[in-house]
Amino acid sequence: MKRLLSNFRFVCGTVLIALIALCCSNQHSPETQRIVIAVVPKSTAHIYYQAVHAGAQTAAQKYNIEIQWMGPPLETMKAQQISIVEDFVTKRVDGIALAPQDSSALAAVVERVAMAKIPCVIFDSGVNTEEYISYIATDNYAGGVKAAHEMARRLDNKGICVIVGAHPGSESNTQRERGFEDTMGSEYPDIHIIDKQYGYSDREKSRAVTEDMLTAHPDVDAIFGPNEPCIYGALLAVQARQLAGRKILVGFDASEDLIEAMKNDEVHALVLQNPFYMGYQSVETLFKHINGERVEKRIDTGAAVATKDNMNDEEIHTLLNPDISILNSSN
Repeated sequence: MKRLLSNFRFVCGTVLIALIALCCSNQHSPETQRIVIAVVPKSTAHIYYQAVHAGAQTAAQKYNIEIQWMGPPLETMKAQQISIVEDFVTKRVDGIALAPQDSSALAAVVERVAMAKIPCVIFDSGVNTEEYISYIATDNYAGGVKAAHEMARRLDNKGICVIVGAHPGSESNTQRERGFEDTMGSEYPDIHIIDKQYGYSDREKSRAVTEDMLTAHPDVDAIFGPNEPCIYGALLAVQARQLAGRKILVGFDASEDLIEAMKNDEVHALVLQNPFYMGYQSVETLFKHINGERVEKRIDTGAAVATKDNMNDEEIHTLLNPDISILNSSN
């Protein structure tokens, strides 16, 4: 009788262990649960990242993936962005796509993601570690070179310019500024960059530092801003001084306000990225990796220069006006 009871307990225990294993297996099975990918932008406030979100959501619909979109409201909230990523690690999402606010400050959390065996794609801006599966972004240095050439063309290769910088630590903006500065220094000796102040990717702060530079250097001919808040702040400053159209403004990225200003000859050129494609590629790359496919370590999403003359060309028009309607339909 004792032997029968012992055998019965053994069988029950074995069955219970098998059931638990089956349940755990089913919890992560693609057939029973959709892949969950977290997408963490630098900021949720800018139209640029709405286009990233729309691209990510489009890829999610194609591959039947669940997207969890969360980021800090401002591009200077590194601690909050780190906390968001750590929370997604705790939740054990299947993959994370991250646009790091700061290349150094976010490196450690990216390495923690890798230690947790969660695949990570870095998009938009780089990070000081190799512990990711793919980096998907514009060649930002080359974009800064494009901006320099366009400004030089409009200045007839001579003049004085200033830079409204983004903020130290932002790899993407730093590369744009460096590409611009290096090109002016090496190819256009008669164009002089006489000042550079940081607007911290904030319109009002960028306006304030532009006003400071215009006060200190009233003979400035042109202004470069490496992202939308920086160049829009510069636009506000020149408008306030009745100088709109008289100072050459060249920037990065677009918004309705900047597009309108370009139509009115107040902004002269914008280097455009493809944030929709960036978001789409980030999600697609994670999906392929999770399913065992080989992915590229570096994917360049390209850049183009928009001006009043070409803004209605099909390619430029699409970049200036990304389709984000999917965000409304998915709510």
